[in-house]
Amino acid sequence: MIDLHAIQTEVEKLIRKAGAIILSASSSPVHQKGGHMNYVTDTDISIQAMLKNGLMALIPECLFFAEEQENEQLTDQYTWVVDPLDGTNNFIRGRKYSSVSIALLKDKKCILGTVFQPFLNELYTAIRGAGAFMNGMPLHVSTLSFDKALVDFGSSPYYIELTEATAYAFREFLLNCGDVRRVGSAVMDCCDIASGRAEIFWEMKLSPWDFAAGSLLIEEAGGCFMMPYQDEIDLGRPACILATNAVCKDQALQIMYAAKERIK
Repeated sequence: MIDLHAIQTEVEKLIRKAGAIILSASSSPVHQKGGHMNYVTDTDISIQAMLKNGLMALIPECLFFAEEQENEQLTDQYTWVVDPLDGTNNFIRGRKYSSVSIALLKDKKCILGTVFQPFLNELYTAIRGAGAFMNGMPLHVSTLSFDKALVDFGSSPYYIELTEATAYAFREFLLNCGDVRRVGSAVMDCCDIASGRAEIFWEMKLSPWDFAAGSLLIEEAGGCFMMPYQDEIDLGRPACILATNAVCKDQALQIMYAAKERIK
């Protein structure tokens, strides 16, 4: 049995090192990936390589599942799920809202989550059953009602077939909640829910590295992390994501179920 608290200490060192690379990168060559507005930079690739070396040394029998590589199907083994630079388009354009995300899975469930936003020096940590924290301070979701909720969302720009469903959900949340925000880093949207900075986050399709660590932060902060179009949480494949506080859950789910009918 591994010592998760000892592992967490080492993960924090690695993720801060990754953050320092982001802060020191004045420019980075950009490469087109598949899909509309889907890019990778040399900084993404170099951070992933550094993290892979460091994380695999912590648990040598671990598998590694990350954005900038081909991945095998998720198993019950210990598995690192990593996004080396979430918010690549923000990074490319000098918008200082990008982050590094590291999750550790066992039996396909997240047991440790760490997120670092280097521009704000915010370190988010969670171990299953031990709470969620930001820079050592406990996190708790808000208790604001649906009509006052601040709603984070993602536009799923890589998936044109989701445009109408996304537009429908956006309109319904805008009309019925307090306001909406699009920040461009899905894991930071998850951190917003965990920290009570927003009450709802949704996106029609996200990849596991976008939400694995954030899902644990939300749950450990007392929130609800859901995949409304699936029977169970699956951290091994892309999915529609909905995260809320307990107060907003039911009404947010109603909108997401209605939006599903607009998917082409």
